[in-house]
Amino acid sequence: MKQLKSFGYAIRGIYFSIITQRNMKIHVVATFIAITLAAIFNISNLEWMLLSTSISLVLMAEMVNTSIETTIDLATKKRQFRAMVGKDVAAGAVLITCLNALVTGYLIFFERLSSLIIGGI
Repeated sequence: MKQLKSFGYAIRGIYFSIITQRNMKIHVVATFIAITLAAIFNISNLEWMLLSTSISLVLMAEMVNTSIETTIDLATKKRQFRAMVGKDVAAGAVLITCLNALVTGYLIFFERLSSLIIGGI
């Protein structure tokens, strides 16, 4: 029963992140676009693995960033250097995972989309 309750808390955390965080909403939309393109282009199992890993890392990094920022805001109301560093480093982690996801998406989809666009002209 305790594990089931913990699972509910985790779902609530995901829901909170999506509802309250603008960037998380953007990541979720990008996730649906990537999954839709992957299904349309029937990507390989390896490409699915790379895509799902990239998506998971971005969503996870955004949620960890939200957690860190919320905790820092709770701990201090003043603008402090250490608080700024904590928030900036967490945001930097999100940026790195997003760049990785962009490269992964480019490698998986660029040729397929180019062929579709050029072939359609």
